Amino acid sequence: MKNVAVFGAGRIGRIHAANLAALPGVTLKYVCDPMGDAAAQLAAQLGAQVSTPEAVFADAGIDVVAIAAPTDAHSDLITRAAQSGKHIFCEKPIDLSVARAQACAEAVRAAGVACMMGFQRRFDPTFNEAKERLARGDIGKPEMLVVTSRDPGAPPAHYLKGSGGIFRDMLIHDFDIFRWILCADGDEAEWLAATGSCLVDPEIATVGDIDSAVVTLRTRQGRLAQINASRRAAYGYDQRFEILCSNGMLQCGNHRPSEVVQSDAAGVHADKPEHFFLQRYREAYRLELAHFFETLQSGGAFRTTIEDGVAAQKLADAASESLASGQAVRL
Repeated sequence: MKNVAVFGAGRIGRIHAANLAALPGVTLKYVCDPMGDAAAQLAAQLGAQVSTPEAVFADAGIDVVAIAAPTDAHSDLITRAAQSGKHIFCEKPIDLSVARAQACAEAVRAAGVACMMGFQRRFDPTFNEAKERLARGDIGKPEMLVVTSRDPGAPPAHYLKGSGGIFRDMLIHDFDIFRWILCADGDEAEWLAATGSCLVDPEIATVGDIDSAVVTLRTRQGRLAQINASRRAAYGYDQRFEILCSNGMLQCGNHRPSEVVQSDAAGVHADKPEHFFLQRYREAYRLELAHFFETLQSGGAFRTTIEDGVAAQKLADAASESLASGQAVRL
């Protein structure tokens, strides 16, 4: 039995806490959040207790911490958890600074604890099926990747002000997909160019961010990728990618509430894609935590590591640099 504490009682914290409480062999013991009412409500709902970081790290009975707190708290919580000998599951990103992210990775290595990053897209059943077909060689070697990543609407400007920008907050998942799909054999990005605009909401520009972006990458072996991202998609949460391979192509489409297509005199009708990431990735969130505890028990290799988090952060920083300079960046 593993005893777990969750940091964060917001929307992603609630999802992780509920999934943890439902896992066999796992006891959700504590919920920590500066918003006391939110922590109390979540704890009461799941049969846990409200606690503080100090109490959690001092409790030798806590085996694992799940970090779903705001981004600016991640690196401190990772470091303190590692120093107290607790295994760690953490939402992206590690930190908004690559240097601090690297320091966290070193703290994890020094402590000898496990740390898995919450890149849930690697656990999406559709995306993972494509990855398995690639790994089997069903369609040859991957050569080009096109990722479409569009939110149904932009977060408020006050959130974006502290988010680190679209590349660190949103596209960090797409940078991880790039590495997962095109760099599984040890290849890495060597060239990156990013551009962007404010097309959705002019207020986003006032906090120094953009809401529309295109990033092009080339790997050391010459593989190519393009990521197009927007904070607005009127038709729902748009998450797709396609992989051009030496023997064909793999396409991963959106999820819909149902797959029924109705054809009548007025036209052909189908459901729009799932509305937001909470719906689109509900199964992926469940599967990533199940993988975390199964791998912790078996001693195997985690599908996403803190090193993956650092690598994605470096790409996000390079994209920010390219956007600011108007020049491509060599990595």
